[in-house]
Amino acid sequence: MRILFTTAAVRSFLLTMVPLAWALRAAGHEVRVACRPNFAGNVTEAGLTAVPVGSDRDPWARVTPQQLEATRAGLHPPYDVVDMRSDDITWEHLKAGYDREVTWWHKAENFPIVAELVEFARHWKPDLVIWEPTSYAGAIAAKAVGAAHGRLLWGTDVLGITRDHFLRLREDRDDPLADWLGANALHYGAEYSEDMATGHFTIDQLPESLRLMKTGLHRVPMRYTPYGGPAVVPRWLWEAPQRPRVAMSFGIAATNFFDGYTAPVQSILDSLADLDIEVVATISDEQQSKLDRIPANATLVPYVPLQALAPTCAAFVHHAGAATLATVSLHAVPQLSLPYHFDEPALARALAAQGAGLTILEQATGTLVRENVLRLLNEPEFGERARALRDELLAMPTPGELVGHLEELTAKYRDTA
Repeated sequence: MRILFTTAAVRSFLLTMVPLAWALRAAGHEVRVACRPNFAGNVTEAGLTAVPVGSDRDPWARVTPQQLEATRAGLHPPYDVVDMRSDDITWEHLKAGYDREVTWWHKAENFPIVAELVEFARHWKPDLVIWEPTSYAGAIAAKAVGAAHGRLLWGTDVLGITRDHFLRLREDRDDPLADWLGANALHYGAEYSEDMATGHFTIDQLPESLRLMKTGLHRVPMRYTPYGGPAVVPRWLWEAPQRPRVAMSFGIAATNFFDGYTAPVQSILDSLADLDIEVVATISDEQQSKLDRIPANATLVPYVPLQALAPTCAAFVHHAGAATLATVSLHAVPQLSLPYHFDEPALARALAAQGAGLTILEQATGTLVRENVLRLLNEPEFGERARALRDELLAMPTPGELVGHLEELTAKYRDTA
């Protein structure tokens, strides 16, 4: 088969797609990854074949500092409905949010690449298109050439859940997302169908216990496989720590999109300084330069592969990014989440409800982090639930094991007319 991946120019999105892309290549399928031209280097760095399409116009350049700051607070309309009771969700709230998001985010993100992506798809004729949830251009291209297509989630299915609520309340009223996608489908000789919004199927890399809500979508589970790009395992990770090791990592979005971490790194380090533990924190060089002191029991590194660090830890403090959370979960390590962006608060709550960790949803302080870390280290129930979460993840199909099922789904959904 020929399989086309599409992604927004966000490195963390791409990294979650790489293991499946390689599994498909290893099974003998042809794989291409379409993206904006200035993002092609990220694709080839992962050993995959890039197809640069469209322009490098950055939709984030239009976002004001105030709008960007607002995204730190978690989800905004309409996607905040994933944190609301169904009875509290109104049509007016959803419609207003959809009007805004389709206009300023989804159109802006996808418009620069749609035309050349469709042109390439008509040339290459993919059998299957796999797109991350914000890359609607992939659905448009699939519709234009009759390819099967599915979404590959990089976190919780915020967009799918929101769509489910929208359709539940819509009746015969306006549908901004369908109108936009339908206009594109018509332009390329096709008609809108609901799969353009949520795929023929959705590949979900998180286990059942961390799902926020069940929808009527065709869910295809796949075990998350850690991949963070080129990495070297440092020598100090070859040996087991002499004291309980507590790791800290706050992701790449904070430094790529925002002005640093929202977690008070200095205060956290100070609060843990007198404990008989070893602290390992992955802090960028730029952010390290802002610290006044590094406690004697702390080691700061700009990067270390989390899949090598996590197995050596007794507890892990992080931002509740799905990739970090899943990597730590694969090694049955109790977790403390300090969420700040998009689906992180919702995912942190799900993890706490499962029992494998704790979360601080208000502004974190060193004192609060210390109290919660001590609980993770001293209360055995967190370790028990962490092992249950690991076992749940390990029971999910690996990317390699999923290949045969994707072949079946492609045969089912591909338009062969």
